[in-house]
Amino acid sequence: MKIWQEDQLSALSNLSSEQEIFEAVKRFASNLGFDYCAYGLRLPLAVAEPKIVMLNNYSEEWQRTYAEKNYFTVDPTVRHCMQSLKPIIWSDPLFSSARDLWEDATSFGLQHGWVQSCRDANGSQGMLTLARSAESISDSEMKSHYLEMFWLAQTAHIAISKIVHDKHIPESHAQLTKREVEVLRWTAEGKTSYEISCILNAAERTINFHIANSMQKLNASNKISATVKAALLGFL
Repeated sequence: MKIWQEDQLSALSNLSSEQEIFEAVKRFASNLGFDYCAYGLRLPLAVAEPKIVMLNNYSEEWQRTYAEKNYFTVDPTVRHCMQSLKPIIWSDPLFSSARDLWEDATSFGLQHGWVQSCRDANGSQGMLTLARSAESISDSEMKSHYLEMFWLAQTAHIAISKIVHDKHIPESHAQLTKREVEVLRWTAEGKTSYEISCILNAAERTINFHIANSMQKLNASNKISATVKAALLGFL
């Protein structure tokens, strides 16, 4: 393991709040030559209105402009990170569908940026952006620092998502039994309790018992909700 990997792990693993972790991430970003740093986390629950956690050191005016103009809904970097784990560098073609966003961002000194998406077994999606005002991101810079930037994105996501999950999604720590998981998997396939009982060679009341236990552990009102939560949280 390289020294910078050890430094990042050591700095991020023992912190107790997302803000403390982000402060450490900002320091690493600065060492890499970036003035600005932003991290976004999309939690898997609730399904209809998933919780979004945003941490950044952008100016308050830019944060207000971004929110008031609802740029989140048209931001191509957000759309890219929802669909791909590949890193992306800001460019004119990338923002061709959101020219107002691009022009406003550059007016606030956000002219060059690199974005990396992250995902974990708990179903959360993260996005780390490193940006600056001067000097474009060259190919030689990417070759020299890509691994360090990628590692920073992953370690930051793991550290922050764990804290946020503990705070906002207690269901992520549910201890489902092997049988409960098996029953929920068949439920996800559209099987009824009777059909599952035939598949698993068990009494129908036993299947319903496992479903009821899963619902309680996942804080779900019915078996459909329990199955969806289990799938989104990576249990299935």
